[in-house]
Amino acid sequence: MSETVNVLYTAHAKSEGGRNGTALTGDGLVDVNLTVPKTMGGEGKAGATTPEDLFAAGYAACFGGAVDFMGVKSGLKPSSVVIESAVGIGKTDTGVGLKVDLVAKIGGLSQADAEKIVTLGHQFCPYSKAIKGNVEVTVKAVAV
Repeated sequence: MSETVNVLYTAHAKSEGGRNGTALTGDGLVDVNLTVPKTMGGEGKAGATTPEDLFAAGYAACFGGAVDFMGVKSGLKPSSVVIESAVGIGKTDTGVGLKVDLVAKIGGLSQADAEKIVTLGHQFCPYSKAIKGNVEVTVKAVAV
């Protein structure tokens, strides 16, 4: 059962042509050409991106914000939070699926405290919640 959401902001985007088309946000700040990578049998057009690239960037930003927020909330304010995300797409037994690897590089905290706020951030992050149980996600905290 999902929670009721009191919406604070709504993003809008439009895509035409699927994986070989375009994607544009309502504010026009994201305006990209899309391509199917050569490793997936596509053209791999130069200067184009993939839905997985866009998801990786969005997830990294959202997750970083969640980790930072939970650090402050728990009294463990990190000096820096850098999230590296890798989003893979591939075949599954029933079709196609995603796999996500997140590495959180946390400055100014011990390894134990970095792990604590990363775990709390993963529990809090809307992206993590949205894909929980549907996408394999690995999360690693590194104190730097």
